[in-house]
Amino acid sequence: MLRNGLEPWHLLVVAIVVIVLFGSKKLPEAARGLGKSMRILKSEAKAMKDEGSAHRAGPAAPR
Repeated sequence: MLRNGLEPWHLLVVAIVVIVLFGSKKLPEAARGLGKSMRILKSEAKAMKDEGSAHRAGPAAPR
């Protein structure tokens, strides 16, 4: 059934369902909100990665 993964017609069906659920007027607003959420998620993940590497690369604490 899914041995070839997603085919172009799968994406077409998903796009039609999204348009029907959200309507054409609210779709741009939903896309903007999703984009904003993705940017926040990426920046937080990068900050956590940078913070983690700073802890590992920093000098060892005296005991």
